[in-house]
Amino acid sequence: MASILVVDDEQSMREFLEILLQKEGHDVVTAADLRGARERVALGPLDLVISDLRLGRESGMDILAEVKGSSPSTEVVMITAFATAENAIQAMKLGAYDYVLKPFKVEELKLVVQKALEHRALLAENRVLRHRVGERKRGEEILGSAPSIEEVRQLVDKVASTKTTVLLTGESGTGKEVVARSIHARGDRRDQPFVAVNCGAIPEGLIESELFGHEKGSFTGAVDQKPGIFEVAGTGTLFLDEVGELPPQVQVKLLRALQERKIRRVGGQRDIPLQARVLAATNRDLEAEVKGGRFREDLYYRLNVIQIRMPPLRERRSDIPVFVDAFLDRFAQEVGRARPRLAPEAERLLLAWDYPGNLRELANVVERAVTLCEGEVIGPSVLPPAMQGATSAEAPAGAVLPAAGLDLQGHLDEIERRVLLQALERTGGVRTEAARLLGLTFRSLRYRLAKFGIDRA
Repeated sequence: MASILVVDDEQSMREFLEILLQKEGHDVVTAADLRGARERVALGPLDLVISDLRLGRESGMDILAEVKGSSPSTEVVMITAFATAENAIQAMKLGAYDYVLKPFKVEELKLVVQKALEHRALLAENRVLRHRVGERKRGEEILGSAPSIEEVRQLVDKVASTKTTVLLTGESGTGKEVVARSIHARGDRRDQPFVAVNCGAIPEGLIESELFGHEKGSFTGAVDQKPGIFEVAGTGTLFLDEVGELPPQVQVKLLRALQERKIRRVGGQRDIPLQARVLAATNRDLEAEVKGGRFREDLYYRLNVIQIRMPPLRERRSDIPVFVDAFLDRFAQEVGRARPRLAPEAERLLLAWDYPGNLRELANVVERAVTLCEGEVIGPSVLPPAMQGATSAEAPAGAVLPAAGLDLQGHLDEIERRVLLQALERTGGVRTEAARLLGLTFRSLRYRLAKFGIDRA
């Protein structure tokens, strides 16, 4: 049951809406003017306000502005018989969920009310989840003191209170989402939703609908209207992870959204204001992607207003003990056991490893060790076999520089090609498994296979 305020200067309309919404199981109160509406709003937050645009000599826009100002989570639906494009745009800018024209069909209004309440519930659920995740991840807030991470921390402090689009770059597993959450938590939007989406994890045929939403009947399977992630983010922060994986047609729509601060649902006829701040991340070299014609140059410059590069773990080895310490605490708590300590040899191996998977790999290694450790001390035997055989990260296989020098890019390409072939061999040619093994999205793996002319199924 939702609490709904109906504001209309016509008694017959107030009574009609009150009866209609009560039959739907809602708790309904009414007001005939701005004063009455203010008195009810002052009593406490509402789930939904439905207001006529014209209230005699008063305007429903005033109610809209006051409700969103005092209770941003309350949804507002405007009703009017005097529709203009200017009024609709102004209402949406002030935060109205929707704009219904008189005369309206009963089923149409009931659907709008249902969707508005679902939208509010979704945002409320998101805020609860953010709070829980924030409590869980409190210890993960940009850990470390290496000079490279100090630079990241300083940039975060500078951009947090702005509306500027930020592009986070770096290898997979370096902590780009942690930094994005830190930007959000330090800014003015900290009490609003933080919505993260991995662009490489959504099937290509669905990604436009997931990001921008769709109207009922806009394509096969669109049996209902659905708000996209841009709308769900509201006035919070939208984090587009792996933005380099977006297909060309979605890149065009994202560019428009960032330039004009408007979005349009698939099959929609009206623009919806974009109120969220957008942060993006990629492990690709977007400049190379632009040169190769795989990423729009104009979108790259629109995203790359401020760039924060996340250094790989091998460039901040002094921070490895800090992360090991934090991961030992976390995973010991999760499995419900006393925190084990590291044997000197296990500690040496952890510090010596090169961590191609960065922080994500280190976390997996520590979780494995805590899970398999039977006593109070973590020894080398519970570390991954490859790590047990490592001697030093200073000279991994194939990393010796010949006296005559070498073609570095060609050398790296050859290493990458061999690793791709090994991953396919180990997974029996199953590309989805190979992508998982390498910490890549399927689309990213497919790109790399095409780059080296590897056609194995």
